[in-house]
Amino acid sequence: MQHRHLNHEMFTLAAIDDIIARGKRPDWVALRRAALDDPDLMQKILLVCRANCDDPYAQRYHFWKHYAEIHLA
Repeated sequence: MQHRHLNHEMFTLAAIDDIIARGKRPDWVALRRAALDDPDLMQKILLVCRANCDDPYAQRYHFWKHYAEIHLA
């Protein structure tokens, strides 16, 4: 996924936030595959989601937060 303000393809915190907020299914699949191989990436996902879960309507962040918590347990 080409990010609006990033010029790389790495999974930085900003890139993860962008993928969760406006990514499509193929972007989510790529993030999921990478996160399953890298526990540090799963921690980054959890960090991004916790910062955005104050909004009860931010369903995408709630979904990914729950997913990360399950896989880190």
